Amino acid sequence: MGSGTLRGVGGRRVLRVLALGVLAAGAMGCSHFKWPWHHEPPPPPKPVHVLDVSGTGASAVIAQYWKRNTLVVDMTAASGSGSITLRPPAEGWPVRVALRVTPGSVGELDVRGAQRVVLPIVPTAGKPVDLELAPGVYPPKTAEVSIAWGTGAAPPT
Repeated sequence: MGSGTLRGVGGRRVLRVLALGVLAAGAMGCSHFKWPWHHEPPPPPKPVHVLDVSGTGASAVIAQYWKRNTLVVDMTAASGSGSITLRPPAEGWPVRVALRVTPGSVGELDVRGAQRVVLPIVPTAGKPVDLELAPGVYPPKTAEVSIAWGTGAAPPT
């Protein structure tokens, strides 16, 4: 009876070792295993060239991206003050245009096209935000849209 108890304890040890081995092998393979609830992050947007950008702050526009049917002009590198001019291709303006800025690096945007719009930017540092322009700023016959930025009041005209 004593030896039967030892076999039971020894059998449990063997089972424990086997279970730990299976868990260790499973843990090593987890990096290659695709869990059903795990989703890969979406790929970063691909840069496009839709609008011609020129001006003193043209280097502040890193890229342009499509976000659904909105063309996002990335101005996250803009700081201090500067200005750019956007010109559409021969086909005309995109349906929607947004400006991506980083709060805290720019105080406000002065956008001038067919209409003038001043967009104040809350100075709390954080993630970049997309500010969509109203379609009245760039109707089809608008040749260009100028954007000036500064740290406080709108730049002089």
